[in-house]
Amino acid sequence: MTSSTPQKEKPFKIAILGGGIGGLSLTIGLHKRHIPFHLYESAHAFAEVGAGVAFGPNSLRAMGLVDPVVLEGYMKHVTYNAFPSKKSTWFDYYAGMDSGLGKEGEHFFEVTTGEGVLGMCCIHRAVFLDQLVSLVPPEMVSFGKRAVTVEETSNGVQIKFEDGSKASASAAVGCDGVKSNIRKMVLGKEDPAAYPSFTGKYAYRGLIPMNKAVDLLGDELARNAIMWIGKQGHILTLPIEKGEVMNVVAFKTKKDGKWDNEHWVLPQDRKGVEDDYADWGDSVKKIVSLMEKPDVWALFDYPPAKTYYKGRTCLSGDAAHASTPHHGAGAGMAIEDAYIMASLLAEIEDEKGIEGAFRSFDAVRRPRTQKLVSTSRECGRVLECEGKGIGEDREKWRKDLAERHKWIWEKKLEEDLEEAVAMLEGGKARVT
Repeated sequence: MTSSTPQKEKPFKIAILGGGIGGLSLTIGLHKRHIPFHLYESAHAFAEVGAGVAFGPNSLRAMGLVDPVVLEGYMKHVTYNAFPSKKSTWFDYYAGMDSGLGKEGEHFFEVTTGEGVLGMCCIHRAVFLDQLVSLVPPEMVSFGKRAVTVEETSNGVQIKFEDGSKASASAAVGCDGVKSNIRKMVLGKEDPAAYPSFTGKYAYRGLIPMNKAVDLLGDELARNAIMWIGKQGHILTLPIEKGEVMNVVAFKTKKDGKWDNEHWVLPQDRKGVEDDYADWGDSVKKIVSLMEKPDVWALFDYPPAKTYYKGRTCLSGDAAHASTPHHGAGAGMAIEDAYIMASLLAEIEDEKGIEGAFRSFDAVRRPRTQKLVSTSRECGRVLECEGKGIGEDREKWRKDLAERHKWIWEKKLEEDLEEAVAMLEGGKARVT
């Protein structure tokens, strides 16, 4: 329950290191709860890479819990499946090539979020980021600040940045993504889990003007969330920009399982994407032929971490649990983190309670988010007919996919918060 008594500003300050979706969501959550903060972003302006980002039912609930205005802003710009009959559809699954799952072009499964529950909804990352940025006081943000060390002091932490400058705060939260410096500080540079690992898969990302997609595929396949399944690959297509654009992500398994290039995102590779799908069916070939600027993205995630915090420094979002995108849940988990973190910090009276708040955050969030990392890898294998004991077995495949997302979507975050608050020394299990 939420107290009607006006809240006083907390007597401590949180440094947020990283300004992506997770860092901005936490910033908004702290601001809503009258917790002083400053956000340090390594780039010279806020920016999101990639095109569309999807959010499941749990993510929408988390947005509203962080601050209702986050959800309101999202809903203004979101794109849904175009067909009313697909309102609760997450994805429709089609055979992208002949396999045990079906003949090329055959519809063989549908995953829904449940009756009355909004299904696939997608937004351009840059648009969503702009919505979040609009809710953050600009004077509380510094750009060009890449943290290189965080050291504990007698009254908090001191952060040193790559440009030689320093900043002090009561505590720091690392939201610096899959290439996190803060993770190395929390886990130790000698810990293998401090470093991301290649998952054995990569993806081409690109966009197609919707009018061209409709001409080639027809309305139903172009304007609704579709996944094309094949051996060692799959392609998903989503409408974004209010249905004006089709977002395409084409996944492939790298046969040698290695990524030797120091860069994780490579420039346009038209020949590569067409060669990779040369033996697929006509629908998939049409899609890849129309992709505009199909950049190549190597998919990395983090090994399981033994902890998300150390003293007055804590990890959140991708810095804690970067995962592959096969559940469509990574960004949503970062927003869940923001809600739990901001709410726990709102429960404590002064800086002495910060480490306890971080400890409770770790206890509640680490099991759920680490499960996402492992099951997302599994999901990628299943989608590409590589699932252990599943392969191309149509009935086993359907049974797996029917259940795979439920544990993510059905989570009640308020219950997790009550559990976390109860862990705080002297805390009272209530929702702020």
